[in-house]
Amino acid sequence: MTVHILTIGDELLIGQIIDTNSAKMAQMLLEIGAKVAGRTAVGDDHESIIGALQQATKQADIVLVTGGLGPTKDDVTKKAIADFYGVGFVFDQPTMDRLNMIYERIGKPITEAVSTQCLMPQNATVLTNKMGTAPGMWFEEGGKVVASMPGVPFEMEYLMQHEVLPRLQERFKALPTAHRTLLTCGEGESTIAEHLKDFEENLPPQVKLAYLPAIARVRLRLTVSDPDASFVEKTLEEKFREMEGLLPPHLVAGYGDETLESAIGRILKEKKLTLSTAESCTGGYLAHLITSVPGSSAYFIGSVVSYANAVKMNQLGVQANTLKQHGAVSEQTVREMVAGAIRLLGTDFAIATSGVAGPDGGTPEKPVGTVWLAVGNKERIVTKKLQLTKNRLLNIQYSAYYALNLLRLFLM
Repeated sequence: MTVHILTIGDELLIGQIIDTNSAKMAQMLLEIGAKVAGRTAVGDDHESIIGALQQATKQADIVLVTGGLGPTKDDVTKKAIADFYGVGFVFDQPTMDRLNMIYERIGKPITEAVSTQCLMPQNATVLTNKMGTAPGMWFEEGGKVVASMPGVPFEMEYLMQHEVLPRLQERFKALPTAHRTLLTCGEGESTIAEHLKDFEENLPPQVKLAYLPAIARVRLRLTVSDPDASFVEKTLEEKFREMEGLLPPHLVAGYGDETLESAIGRILKEKKLTLSTAESCTGGYLAHLITSVPGSSAYFIGSVVSYANAVKMNQLGVQANTLKQHGAVSEQTVREMVAGAIRLLGTDFAIATSGVAGPDGGTPEKPVGTVWLAVGNKERIVTKKLQLTKNRLLNIQYSAYYALNLLRLFLM
């Protein structure tokens, strides 16, 4: 089962919007054993869309299209697909009934532009979109499938999960495939690869290892594909355990879809421990990551975003003399920030961050990218100094993830 992903929209070509749909679709296809043969992005241009469809249907069994299904004049995907197949349009009454219900509920009249979403290519099977007004469409011709979905990410995801993937699994027989992932933290991709060098070189052809690097962490994915489903499950279990055993325990942070922040939350919940943060250079981003995990209220108490020195002193109890002698970006300051957060918020543990995020504010002694982190409890505090980039956003993100990993290692 080979798939070509086609994303449509001028905004994608000019970088106004990042194409997250392709990545999400590829991840969902991987789970059902489909192979992505290619990805293409084109603008809102009738001829470009038709040309892309012609090339994609030559390359793959299935073409998944997102974008250009809205009610405005720049949404030309539906007309281009109809012309690609050489068909006209028909009015779909069930779509009109859905639109009437939606607009009656919100107390607005249906405009002429919105009602055009009820016009469908004659050969389309309508895919009901319960997350929006624009339906999806399914086409089959000459043994090839084209599925068209809105470009709004949560609408695309709904249609993929509830309409497209079930139809693909019924229509095409995929090779039995299984995956397992492991999250590592604290070392870069090349260091992880060195640990797994011999293991990777000796993998059988049915087994693939993928490195998925992100900021301050690397996710490893093992994939096994074989006609024998029992071989797939048995081999995946054996090779995954072998791979895990080759990595130092301090590198392994989580399994499956677990993130670093959710792994830490799981540990805190199991140990019935509480956490707070005292943030300067990360400006609340660390607390945002922690609270992005459902159920984080069980262990996360709160945060003090002490951007100004006055807040460090008045709320966290950092000594004026500490700031005068060592500065806000110093080991001494983050130590006192941790102690202050534990005292103020009454938590078992606290994390503190203070640094020069940039792009200005650096000095020869503390250039842009200098960050101090601290993690601890009432008995012990550990610190770490980072020397990061000149990019402000990257420095904030790196600091937050390194701080979380410092906490993870402390808890271990």
